[in-house]
Amino acid sequence: MLRLGPAGWDYKDWVDIVYPAGVKGTDRLTFLAAWFQAVEINVTFYRPIAPHLARRWSEAVADFPDFRFTAKLLNLFTHERRLPPEEVAAFQAGLLPLLEAGRLGVLLAQFPYSFHNTEENRAYLVQVTHAFPDFPLALEVRHRSWQRREVREFLAEVGLELVNLDQPQVSYSFGKTAWVTGKIGYLRAHGRRKETWFEFGPDREARYDYLYTPEELADLAVRVRELLARAPEVYVIFNNHP
Repeated sequence: MLRLGPAGWDYKDWVDIVYPAGVKGTDRLTFLAAWFQAVEINVTFYRPIAPHLARRWSEAVADFPDFRFTAKLLNLFTHERRLPPEEVAAFQAGLLPLLEAGRLGVLLAQFPYSFHNTEENRAYLVQVTHAFPDFPLALEVRHRSWQRREVREFLAEVGLELVNLDQPQVSYSFGKTAWVTGKIGYLRAHGRRKETWFEFGPDREARYDYLYTPEELADLAVRVRELLARAPEVYVIFNNHP
């Protein structure tokens, strides 16, 4: 099973471009489900969601039984690297309706470039798995220090799927892998806009403002086929939504 989709779906600049005029609210999600097999929930990176919202999203794709959601872990857990029990409980409660409905394919732990492969950071990843024992967890790391055979073995041992990346190859970025460390293959495509990758100015989306060429998509497809040969289920999420 190959599931492709965008990162997020509620963007003002998509109106009258992606969505036909008049398509609003959860109808946008229903519209996307007719074209894609997955979508990534971005809002959970910033705050936990209410359970009734997750139920509404699940109902919006009821006509598409193979459709799945992926969701980002709260940035408190990944960027501040703290796991307060009350915050963990609130976060889990918000996504539980999707998990129970069989709609949550992957929970994405996206760490920044500054998160390097160290003993301390590996220990923290173990803590994350213990905090979310019932959720299918996948790890995104962007620094090349993680691109080692022993890291693959570590992730398989602790039960973390690896997120393969397509990102600008600048500085010491994680390279173009096609690893599977569990039962799920995962590829996130961030675009290849090198000149803005490490800029955090007023336009926070500039680093992802990138249009893949047909040749670059063909290059991605080679890696996706490798993932499909190694895993029964593969997610490909495009984070170049601008």
